[in-house]
Parts: sequence; C-alpha cells; structure tokens
Amino acid sequence: MTWYTLLVLAVAVERLAELVVARRNAVRARARDGVEHGRGHYPVMVVLHTGLLAGCLLEPLLADRPFLPALGWPALALILLAQALRWWCITTLGPYWNTRVIVVPGARLVGAGPYRFLRHPNYVAVVVEGAALPLVHSAWITATVFTLADAVLLTVRIRCENAALTTHAVPA
Repeated sequence: MTWYTLLVLAVAVERLAELVVARRNAVRARARDGVEHGRGHYPVMVVLHTGLLAGCLLEPLLADRPFLPALGWPALALILLAQALRWWCITTLGPYWNTRVIVVPGARLVGAGPYRFLRHPNYVAVVVEGAALPLVHSAWITATVFTLADAVLLTVRIRCENAALTTHAVPA
C-alpha cells in the first residue's frame, strides 16, 4: 500500500502542477479579454477529482482491497499513458490550456497535436486515469462511482466548452 499511496500522491502533485499552469494561463487569457464560461460546474469538478484521490486511498484501506498484478500493472500503464496524453494536450494548447473554460475572443481553434484526432483529447486522459488509478489497487467502487459521476460532469463540461468555442473562437 505504501507504493500505491506514493502513486496517488504523485498524481495529486501533478494535479497541483496543472493548477499552477492553469492560473498562469488564466491571467494571460483574461489580460487578452478572455471570457470564462461554466463557473458553476467548476467547484463540482474540483470536489469530484479530490474525491477520486481520497477514494483511491480510503477504499483499499477500509475494504482491504489487495493489489492484483493482473489488474494493477495494466492500470498503471494506462495511468502513464493518460499522463502523457494530458501533458501533450497541455503543451499543444500552450497559453490557451486551462482547467477552467476561458476563451479569448478571436483566437483560432488549435488543430495540432492530439487535437488533429479528437476535439477533446484531454478528457480521454481524464476518463482513463479516473478508471485506472483506483484499479491499480482494486478500488473498483471508487473507479465506478468516479466514472459515472465524471460522465455526467463531462457531458456538462464538453457542452460548455463547445458553446464557448463556437461563440468566441475562430475555426482552425
């Protein structure tokens, strides 16, 4: 359980790094008259993702979940792939990437990197990580609850982003 705790803490540190990048990019976007959308769902997203990390640590302890190598190792590989995809998205969007939905009017949509293949590739990383991180240590309840709740949140979030981009951004 010690190494799994370190993995979850590493993911938490990575999320904090994302918030640092997001805050910096939010300041830049607002300086360019960026418009924020979807403020109402943002606190829900923060609570949900914090709950994921807490559930990853609590469920294996409270329910005595074992590490199952046939499940844990592939799940770990998926987490690493999800992190690579997430940071590919972040670096591709550069100053336009954010955890909030902030669109600079007149900015061009990005069609490079993973955005050549998918409109919202970052959410592929979110979905994969949300299912895989708990499964590294057999926390199937956390994986299920997060995945279902995240599906609802992502429905709201993607609609919000699409509306914001349609309203303010210029097609690539």
